[in-house]
Amino acid sequence: MNTERRAPLDRRRVADAALTLLNEVGLDGLTLRAIAKELDVKAPALYWHFKDKQELLDEMATEMYRRMVAGTPLAPGDSWRERLLKSNRGLRAALLGYRDGAKVFSGSRFTGIVHAEQMEDNLRLFTGAGLSLAQAVRATGTTHVYTLGFVTEEQGVQPLPGERREGYDIEERARLMADFPLSARAGAELFQDYDQHFEEGLALVIAGIGAQYGIE
Repeated sequence: MNTERRAPLDRRRVADAALTLLNEVGLDGLTLRAIAKELDVKAPALYWHFKDKQELLDEMATEMYRRMVAGTPLAPGDSWRERLLKSNRGLRAALLGYRDGAKVFSGSRFTGIVHAEQMEDNLRLFTGAGLSLAQAVRATGTTHVYTLGFVTEEQGVQPLPGERREGYDIEERARLMADFPLSARAGAELFQDYDQHFEEGLALVIAGIGAQYGIE
């Protein structure tokens, strides 16, 4: 008889198992039944903790955020530009660690106030730089949405680092679009060198914030 005691089942343990399974099956294949099998419990046991899949996604996004914050220390002396660079680079790195990470994170609601401390610190930094609270929210929110959208598109091509979906061969695309030479050549800008393109896009957004609100 196996007398080894398993850790008690709670929301965080379920979310941890779901994030592990996510890299194997992706968001479409992530079911409560599959997670229950991973945890060696019956599926109804999970409904004590989550009424539906969206509640589970909320907890998964919260756990992703906890891990991201733990791995992305922010210096008190950051300028507003440095803070936006660090925060969004950290967010992208965190999302890329999971298959469909951006899809899980987008539109999810944090299950506690784990984000409040960093949010307060960011808003204090931005209002201290001369922005109104509304402008500070817009600046941080716009870069956040840029990063989520960028990674969503990136993972549509490369679900995980080193993987690439069929249909995104740059040379084949250029051949098929030979009658549209600029569009054909644009494939190299759209579907490769994601690190460089993310940095360029983020720099554009940050420069726009500075110009729009007149802050250095």
